[in-house]
Amino acid sequence: MLTQENVIIEPFIRKPWKALTFGEVKTRSNNKSDNYVHTTLKKLVKEEILKEQKIGNNIVYSINQAIFALNTIGFIAEFKAHQAKHLPHKNIQQIIGKINRPYYTFIITGSYAKNKQKETSGVDIVVICDDQQSPNAVLSQIKLESELMVPEFHPYVFTQVQFYEMLINKEENYGKEIARNNLIIAGGREYYAILLEAVKHGFNG
Repeated sequence: MLTQENVIIEPFIRKPWKALTFGEVKTRSNNKSDNYVHTTLKKLVKEEILKEQKIGNNIVYSINQAIFALNTIGFIAEFKAHQAKHLPHKNIQQIIGKINRPYYTFIITGSYAKNKQKETSGVDIVVICDDQQSPNAVLSQIKLESELMVPEFHPYVFTQVQFYEMLINKEENYGKEIARNNLIIAGGREYYAILLEAVKHGFNG
């Protein structure tokens, strides 16, 4: 179960590229206590999970890139995905079991990530693998299994560099769509490390 403190972090996980004011955090976390939100934000800054910055008359908060921060937000994102009752978790684990290690991140995207799937919907999955691996080789490990699943799985595989380059590219692409709409099954820390690096270099959702 997520703690109240983790609920304060959730708005940053949903849109990691956004810096939020105190008021925005309070509204998006559905918390009515000014004191609790203020105290928790200060605690998260002290723990280096969040960082604060003064812009004009406002103080804004955003995700820190420290290791502890990446571990924390990655864990929360994975926990929420594993609690999603509409996902075919048994099939997901079966697909993951077909991937030869190492791999870094396993993501659900598309209609299942939004919980707007239909009976005919397939499950769009994305694997982000180590840069030393061949995406085609990873894809070949899971493609047949994916096609035989009910619902059918639609796998896409990218290296870390490929995913990063899609995020910082000025054109609209599948990488940006993944960033806006995802449930992270595994590899949350690695996913947010790539995404926050892209934010530093211009990615803004």
